[in-house]
Amino acid sequence: MNDRLQFRIAREEDLPEIVRLLVQDQLGSTREVLSDPLPQVYLDAFNAMKTQPGNDYIIGIINERIVCCYQFTVIHGISRSGSSRAQIEGVRVDSDMRGQNIGNLLMKDAIERARANKCRLLQLTTDKSRPDAHRFYEGVGLSASHIGYKLDIS
Repeated sequence: MNDRLQFRIAREEDLPEIVRLLVQDQLGSTREVLSDPLPQVYLDAFNAMKTQPGNDYIIGIINERIVCCYQFTVIHGISRSGSSRAQIEGVRVDSDMRGQNIGNLLMKDAIERARANKCRLLQLTTDKSRPDAHRFYEGVGLSASHIGYKLDIS
């Protein structure tokens, strides 16, 4: 089945399916809102992302069905001798499609996008409460090399 997985940059009409994937997550179920119509905040956020070069939502599709997604952002910096880095967030695979190598193909796509954007580093953050995600990321070659801090300022 995975040989038909295709990745592309998300379009506005993909937003309900992206939010559906985000809601499937234990934490996402407490902070995302999936309704019809979709809350305007998602469209506003999507449009704001489109104004930033190098900031896209990527979706994976099998047979016209969105089965995975992630946000891909290129961050240009001074450190590491002026290196750019790729940040990925919101990594999700549809719950009924897990165990079919889709996550590995998603990460391969992210790495290829990072290289195509001349990034020297791929990074992501994941919540401490996601041990399965931690095992997955380590299994595809990422290392838990840093401690991250966040502050909710809402």
